[in-house]
Amino acid sequence: MELVAQIFEYIGVGVLCAGLLWSVVVAVDAWRREGGAAAYQKVRATFGGVLLLGLEILVAADLIRTVAVSPTVENVAVLGIIVLIRTFLSFSLQIEIEGKVPWKRSNDR
Repeated sequence: MELVAQIFEYIGVGVLCAGLLWSVVVAVDAWRREGGAAAYQKVRATFGGVLLLGLEILVAADLIRTVAVSPTVENVAVLGIIVLIRTFLSFSLQIEIEGKVPWKRSNDR
């Protein structure tokens, strides 16, 4: 299971690196077409989404490692703190990307 957790970590890091490159591509394209303000907004939204996905994958790696590899009370407590921090970061990023709290989203999509 340690190997599975490591694979999840590598995937999470890969998502973050590839997402950063993709965000730059999106920003450069938006800069050419729409100008600097649009490029800034697009890179924020694009990379924010990538960060959310990367955080979720890294949380999964931590869960696998803690539950399946070494489920001590200390490790579970550390995992709880890590999950709380990452949940707060995810929540903050979601608000930053969409401009409103998740429960105020419109159902018009």
